[in-house]
Amino acid sequence: MGQLTAVAAARLKKPSWKDPRLLIGILLVLVSIAGVIALVGSADRTTQVYTAREDIAVGQVVAAADLSIVNVRLDDVESGYVTVEGGLAEGRVALQRVAKNQLVPVESLGKADALNRKPVAISVEGELPPQAVGGARVDVWVALPGASSAFDEPQLLLPGAEISHVVAGAAALGASKSTQVLVLVTDEQMPRLLGAQANKASISVVWNPAGLNP
Repeated sequence: MGQLTAVAAARLKKPSWKDPRLLIGILLVLVSIAGVIALVGSADRTTQVYTAREDIAVGQVVAAADLSIVNVRLDDVESGYVTVEGGLAEGRVALQRVAKNQLVPVESLGKADALNRKPVAISVEGELPPQAVGGARVDVWVALPGASSAFDEPQLLLPGAEISHVVAGAAALGASKSTQVLVLVTDEQMPRLLGAQANKASISVVWNPAGLNP
């Protein structure tokens, strides 16, 4: 009987802080708390990145005044965008079009000598299709003046050219409305387009819904 009483008393005895079971329990609680804190912290982690205030055209010099700052969660793709922490280098130009409110990709900015396309203004008479806006792809057709007052058969000059910008012109009295369409042209394509313009060719812009540039 006395032995049973001693065993029961040992079980009811308050555990010491040196008890391994107590230490393990405290450690498990601390690990659980640390895990919750880390999870909440990672969920709330955002990065300050730049977005375009307005459409940024290819070749445009990009300054801080052209950009806004937003807080977004990027995780593994953070290195692909221009962050406030990383900074905006001076004298950078847009190598790709960046639409309004779009995050600015790192690869969209660079030095001017890295441009492989340059915007060239094409004057188009009459109305453009509503899809002909900045960033859209169009086919540019030209018809050179013939021997008489007529023009030769139109030829496809620039397939799938990207529009950089569109400037609507005012119609003069008794004349049709003219629109300036800035299309991005490579150095290889440039001589033919400039030659067509110099020879007063009739130039037409046709929306390319497939966006193909063969």
